[in-house]
Amino acid sequence: MIRLDNISKQNGHQILFIEASASLLRGEKVGLVGPNGAGKTTLFRMITGQEQPDEGQVGVDRGVTIGYFSQDVGEMSGRPVVAEVMDGAGPVSEVAAELRELEAAMADPDQADNMDAIIERYGEVQGRFEELDGYALDGRAREVLAGLSFSQEMMDGDVGALSGGWKMRVALARILLMRPDVMLLDEPSNHLDLESLIWLEQFLKGYDGALLMTSHDREFMNRIVTKVVEIDGGGLTTYSGDYEFYEQQRALNEKQQQAQFERQQAMLAKEIKFIERFKARASHAAQVQSRVKKLDKIERVEPPKRRQTVLFEFPPAPRSGEDVVSLNDVRKAYGARPIYEGLDFQVRRKERWCVMGINGAGKSTLLKLVTGATNPDGGVVSLGGSVKMGYFAQHAMEVLDGEQTIFETLESAFPQAGQGSLRNLAGCFGFSGDDVEKRCRVLSGGEKARLVMALMLYDPPNFLVLDEPTNHLDMATKEMLIQALSQYEGAMLFVSHDRRFLAALSNRVLEVTPEGVTKYGGGYTEYVARTGHEAPGLHE
Repeated sequence: MIRLDNISKQNGHQILFIEASASLLRGEKVGLVGPNGAGKTTLFRMITGQEQPDEGQVGVDRGVTIGYFSQDVGEMSGRPVVAEVMDGAGPVSEVAAELRELEAAMADPDQADNMDAIIERYGEVQGRFEELDGYALDGRAREVLAGLSFSQEMMDGDVGALSGGWKMRVALARILLMRPDVMLLDEPSNHLDLESLIWLEQFLKGYDGALLMTSHDREFMNRIVTKVVEIDGGGLTTYSGDYEFYEQQRALNEKQQQAQFERQQAMLAKEIKFIERFKARASHAAQVQSRVKKLDKIERVEPPKRRQTVLFEFPPAPRSGEDVVSLNDVRKAYGARPIYEGLDFQVRRKERWCVMGINGAGKSTLLKLVTGATNPDGGVVSLGGSVKMGYFAQHAMEVLDGEQTIFETLESAFPQAGQGSLRNLAGCFGFSGDDVEKRCRVLSGGEKARLVMALMLYDPPNFLVLDEPTNHLDMATKEMLIQALSQYEGAMLFVSHDRRFLAALSNRVLEVTPEGVTKYGGGYTEYVARTGHEAPGLHE
């Protein structure tokens, strides 16, 4: 359906592709992987024709429809969410818009004189709407939106009133409703809660078109794709299998290439030693010449490209008392909406609680109550003795000084630390070389999140409160964070929609539902086994 034949592409001084080839066949579900900046988004843009390769060809079969979801959703405002989603479904959306205009005209007393014409036109348009299966489309649009956690009220509300993250979901819903022959999804899992993520997983598994997607969520990728295309060093390499198979295969290939490289280096060293030793002797001239010629003809084996993964090691956190935080008979409401009534909850030393619950259940509110970012309406929240708390919230990124560079930010936070140690810290969180000279105002969401995390973990607290710490993080940084936190000695309370993060780090689960709060001993994996669902909003 889609073929990339020997494509080369350069952006400024950066070479993204050199004579790279790959294909996407009917019904295939393919994961596109590669380090940040390798050219994944450029590849999508070349397939959709928004950019052209410098050399080579991108071929798309005639008549193939493509739906492309990118992180850049554009302007949306002035109409209901459900209308915005249906707008992606082609001509039926124009007919639906005219129907709505005619309905408004029929209810307008100023239009009384034209009523016969309006009613006649309404009949024609309604007939066309039925022909195009428009009423079913409205139902399907609402089904997709419900899967992405929209309430009925939100579906009928103005799309312009939504936050950026919810507008992303609207843009994604448009593509899903369209059901094109090929879906290109660039980070569809980024702004979704766990329930929406699992719903999307099921939807994509049942989708019979071809799919090419990127995602920083390893579990999500692993459950959907059956083929992986990797961008690395300008080339495209295809692996048949899921994401886990790709990782194993890649490690094996790297190991084999390293062994081949070392064998060749040993052979070359031996030959060069012989040439050096005998080049001055006339009696060995012919042998030396033939060996020099042989060396010139040998095709050199390249060493494997090393992925830069630096491990971050925690300095030990100071020990806290046994009781880290206690909530007794806590009440909290927003206006007339009660969130907590008589909540009792304790976190003890070495406990790692993950908080599960549907959107609006009060997960972030609980974290704010614990950290003192919001006060309870009743009851008591008390921190234990010697507790030093670190709180990572979504708004934490806004407190960075835009004019300071990354290095200056770290330096002003830790004036006693040596340059080498701060550079090492920056490197662990993905800022190497000149990256540390970037000003905070130009950083992406992911870079800001990594910097805030670095600031928090360098001088570690003994109680970590994390609200969606993995949002915006790529897979390599996530893995580093999971490894670092698994060595962490303190207590943790966190919210995350990343199932790998949940399973690797939790040893307690707090499930928050409108009916109340349930506590589970054992971590996320045991929670799934005991309840039979991966998130509280999924069981009926």
